[in-house]
Amino acid sequence: MSTKKIANSELEVMRILWREERPLTFTEIRQELENKMGWNKSTIYTLVLRLRKKGIISTRPGTVMLHSPTISKQEYLQMEEQSFLDKVFDGGTKNLLATLYQNRKLDDKTLAELKAYFEMEEDQK
Repeated sequence: MSTKKIANSELEVMRILWREERPLTFTEIRQELENKMGWNKSTIYTLVLRLRKKGIISTRPGTVMLHSPTISKQEYLQMEEQSFLDKVFDGGTKNLLATLYQNRKLDDKTLAELKAYFEMEEDQK
């Protein structure tokens, strides 16, 4: 799994690649980002190039170059989750949950739902 950070603008490219679940041409990526974000061709090319240099996407040469992610969306989410926990909560989910509870972001209903979820997960092991 890559440990390179994905900038917010680069994440827009990744969202397209993950959603389509197939290699895409630069033109396909460019058309969507021009319409959605209003970015120009050179900006989008720079984003794709940065992702390639980071090893987050690969490019298959040919008549038309095809771009594919080298990490899955799930891998990215796990990487970001751990980074967030490390940075904000000293790596602990307990600290996160305690903060949510103390700030009244977890009510009794949500706590009961979480407890039921964890019990169900334990039973499936």
